[in-house]
Amino acid sequence: MTLKPSPATDPRRRDTARPGPPIPTLAYETLNDQTLLGLMLSRSDADPDRLAGDLLARFGSLGAVAAADLSELTRSSDAGLAVLSDLKILRELAVRLARVDACRRPAIASWNALQAYVRAALAHWPREQFRVLYLDHRNNLLRDEWVAEGTVDHAPVYPREVVRRALDLSASAMILVHNHPSGDPTPSRADIEMTRKLVDAARVFGLQVHDHLVIGRQGTASFKALGLI
Repeated sequence: MTLKPSPATDPRRRDTARPGPPIPTLAYETLNDQTLLGLMLSRSDADPDRLAGDLLARFGSLGAVAAADLSELTRSSDAGLAVLSDLKILRELAVRLARVDACRRPAIASWNALQAYVRAALAHWPREQFRVLYLDHRNNLLRDEWVAEGTVDHAPVYPREVVRRALDLSASAMILVHNHPSGDPTPSRADIEMTRKLVDAARVFGLQVHDHLVIGRQGTASFKALGLI
């Protein structure tokens, strides 16, 4: 029996295959937010530019659109679940790329990359979320863990649980991070009191809290820079 090459492996087929149309090149960095979002929505049957305008009007910014809950996006747009899922995938990709840069060197030595990462993850999150970056003795990132998520202005945090997790991971230090959905990163009185309790609890076990970063759309506040740690 003589075996015939399949169409996918037949070299004669490859030689005669016609190249596809050239991929268009655009200066994406020159596009405004609505045009760029419209390109992401172009697989929808509806007018992508109208969809992009509606979403930006509803959520306020490109970052807020990407961070919105998928269920809320589907209620606010007729773009279709598959297209809107692409937005969520794109956002997660952006966060992970930022995390790669933040992990290239010890956290203290790559502070700008670290802040870029936590801003990508939290700046536009619609609810308050508290995370802890657990570091080893060389200040390399061991784990970035979600601790609590709350309402638009409060996330319950228990210092004892944060310290217990640090001991479980054999961490030597921590960086605390949470967001203010209001956009203003100014620490609240509750933020300050909770941080002091957590720093005191960590000190008992020889753990260091390097900083507490508060992320808002208007910027980032550092407890260390403000003299609060």
